[in-house]
Amino acid sequence: MTASKKGPGAVERITAGLRAKIESGKFPPGSKLPSLSEIQASEGIASQTAREVFRALERDGLAVTRQGKGSFVTPFLGKITRDGTGRYQPDARSEGGARGAFEAELNRLGLLFDRDRSTVDIDRVRPPREIAAALGLHHASNALRRHRNMWAVRDPQDPDSGFVVQIATSWFPLDLVTGTQIEQLDTGEGGSKSRLAELGHAHRTIRETIEVRFPTTDEAAALNIPEDRPVYDLLHHAMDAAGRVVEVAQHVMPVTTWRFSYTWELDAE
Repeated sequence: MTASKKGPGAVERITAGLRAKIESGKFPPGSKLPSLSEIQASEGIASQTAREVFRALERDGLAVTRQGKGSFVTPFLGKITRDGTGRYQPDARSEGGARGAFEAELNRLGLLFDRDRSTVDIDRVRPPREIAAALGLHHASNALRRHRNMWAVRDPQDPDSGFVVQIATSWFPLDLVTGTQIEQLDTGEGGSKSRLAELGHAHRTIRETIEVRFPTTDEAAALNIPEDRPVYDLLHHAMDAAGRVVEVAQHVMPVTTWRFSYTWELDAE
């Protein structure tokens, strides 16, 4: 006698049903999802099972929980494409008056960079040893650090349509940037890379390495994601024409929100 296959469990079945309603638009981005008690009552399941359903939706990047308000469809269901080859061209990073490539990428999707909620910490501190070494600094030397929790918003009139897109931390040698606009909150059109170019240190070579890992507790809290949702950890090194590293940046981004695109032109064989 052949054993029958077991059907999907309650969590998988209910999650799949809610996912289908989100993807079909029945629950559009930013809309409120049924509460835990409503799911329990309609599905006849225990509270722990209902919590696991919402955890699965959060892990997939489809839902976000707001303390005391309930669970909502994430404000943005698509993916932001990070053009790894074109984003640092001067025209691309200042397109439409953008303050850098990140803001230009959001604008192309109809999203806005929410400067009011994006936190920027600017200080002169000792960088991690590997970053100090990359910048050619003694391990006890300070560097300029710009640490940002970067928000995007779909509708400026609706604060609940905003979400943290990435955590970005950039490091610069003090001898290059002291007293410049790079130390200010607003680095101007084109961002810090345009200011470095004006100082005679335009980026000529860029090296990036990408790893996938789970976020730290602080990173998960800042991104408002569960700790078991993977993030991209992108480490960016920018060199000028002389080969000097003039910026090292770390970007931490949820894998459910971002994708990477690269284009190369190869020599003919």
